[in-house]
Amino acid sequence: MAIRMLLVVAVLLFCVAEVSSDAKIEDEMPEISQVVRGGNRRLMQDFDCGGLCKVRCSRHSRPNVCSRACGTCCVRCKCVPPGTSGNRELCGSCYTDMTTHGNKTKCP
Repeated sequence: MAIRMLLVVAVLLFCVAEVSSDAKIEDEMPEISQVVRGGNRRLMQDFDCGGLCKVRCSRHSRPNVCSRACGTCCVRCKCVPPGTSGNRELCGSCYTDMTTHGNKTKCP
């Protein structure tokens, strides 16, 4: 019985030590801890797809369709070209090579 209690106390002390060391690491690097998002703990850049796509599709003949496609491309490629048309090559092959089921370019 005493051995079990000793083992439980040792495990609890180990857990407390791990938690406190994680807190020290976050205190030393606050700029990185603010960028870490989600359960998978990947570093992600904050990107305003909604605002950028609104500007991109502002002069489109079908702005709702354009915004939906632009939003998909923005999330996948993390890029929206500047301006209301053209400049697609500035976002790289991810943006320029994405196609619809009918093999038309997807990203506006």
